[in-house]
Amino acid sequence: MKILLLGIGNLLFGDEGVGVHFINYIGQKYRFEGKNSIDIVDGGTLAQRLIPIIVEYDQVIIVDTINASGVKAGEVYFFDFEAVPAGIDWQGSAHEVEMLQTLTMMDLSGDRPHTMIMGVVPTVIEATEFSLSPGVANAIGLMDDTLVNYLNTLGVVSIKQNDVTIQSVLPDSFRSAHACSV
Repeated sequence: MKILLLGIGNLLFGDEGVGVHFINYIGQKYRFEGKNSIDIVDGGTLAQRLIPIIVEYDQVIIVDTINASGVKAGEVYFFDFEAVPAGIDWQGSAHEVEMLQTLTMMDLSGDRPHTMIMGVVPTVIEATEFSLSPGVANAIGLMDDTLVNYLNTLGVVSIKQNDVTIQSVLPDSFRSAHACSV
């Protein structure tokens, strides 16, 4: 099985870049082995332009910010796209809506692979800031554990190879080694 870990977000707007920062953190922290392969891709805010990449996979895990009513910044959600929890409204930013539309378009054509969403609720999105709010930065450990445990159920072994913190990754996320080209 081919698995895609896809980070979505705009690095210029603080918490909105958490998907990209997170996949860079995971890519630096772990090496992956097992019966299934995993690719890590920085999808930025490309949305529909990611379709030719996404369709090549059997499973996609999208990491992004997500809006949920009545919760505080840093709350983490991990769910199957087929079963979106009540209270998720997808209205946090333009790229969230575009990603939702992209996945829906893929459904219409029957091309969407099994899709899991790992979303974290952001704080106010600040312009031109390569940083994460304390609530979102504190959520990284839970996101890491959740992802590693889920990948293990898919036969992917996550081998820690570096002691990396999210703060050490932030300044260079724009230089992502996992950036896609479309």
